[in-house]
Amino acid sequence: MSATQPALATRAVADADMYRRICLIRRFEEAVQRLFQRGAVHGTTHLYIGQEAGAVGVCSVLEQGDRVAGTYRGHGHALAMGVDPEALMAEMLGRATGVCGGRAGSMNVIDLERGLVGCYGIIGGSMGATTGVALAFQRRRTGNVAVAFFGEGTANQGYFGECLNLAAVERLPAVYVCENNRYIEFTPAEDVTAGVIRERAEALGLWARTVDGMDAWAVRDAAAEAVEHARSGGGPAFLETLTYRFVGHSRSDPARYRPEGELDEWRLRDPLVLTRARLEREGVPAADLHALEADVARELEEAEAAALAAPWPDPASLPPEFVG
Repeated sequence: MSATQPALATRAVADADMYRRICLIRRFEEAVQRLFQRGAVHGTTHLYIGQEAGAVGVCSVLEQGDRVAGTYRGHGHALAMGVDPEALMAEMLGRATGVCGGRAGSMNVIDLERGLVGCYGIIGGSMGATTGVALAFQRRRTGNVAVAFFGEGTANQGYFGECLNLAAVERLPAVYVCENNRYIEFTPAEDVTAGVIRERAEALGLWARTVDGMDAWAVRDAAAEAVEHARSGGGPAFLETLTYRFVGHSRSDPARYRPEGELDEWRLRDPLVLTRARLEREGVPAADLHALEADVARELEEAEAAALAAPWPDPASLPPEFVG
């Protein structure tokens, strides 16, 4: 066996794992949407369909002890960090077996064991959390990195400038990932955002890149550079992923504001399709990909059934981890 063969084999496993996670997020979100329409998911939901390559690409380069803060569109962030799909589904359904005991619902998931410090309904909340975690990492000299996911609308919030400024001044081991899906809820981002978002970070001296957010490999490569920069003491990094959500902002949004044909154009760059096509070009047998997809479908069917059968939480008690 040549010296390059183990490396190639390792890379192939990593590539297949990215595809599996993208499939898992897509099928999970489709299940959540279906359950919501049946009335099984209460409150609201914000789906990650179309944006899967971003979370998967970034989280694939993180190490044990690193931390991530997500958004209210955080199911994808959670699954990319390895949160158990069954526990996450139970959380969506408000069941006691949920990752937060059925009390967080769709927008506020936390799983510290998997490195997810929280998903935040407040715009920019993930940036504040990550900045604080990065400051703690720096003072404790842990060698870890904190990552924040947020949307392009956060660039127009106070959190954005304040957190980037503090991180730059203190040279914190933080990576800020702006998932630019073109729409701030129902408004085209360019209608209310001056200049180029990435350049705002560059003006503060951050390492910064803009990357194709539909390409998991492009995201992974750029994220690897960003994380290494932050981990090695180079200071904070900023990554803008250009992506697109295939659904409305939330369950109440039919997305009729989109220009005719725009969604169809972006669907040609579906990260699920692009990732599968690349694996096929790299020589992964179609039968292996079908088996992987079937395994994901089976896992989610079982997760959904278990979550629907799980008990409701007792309102008079709290899970042990919630008790001080």
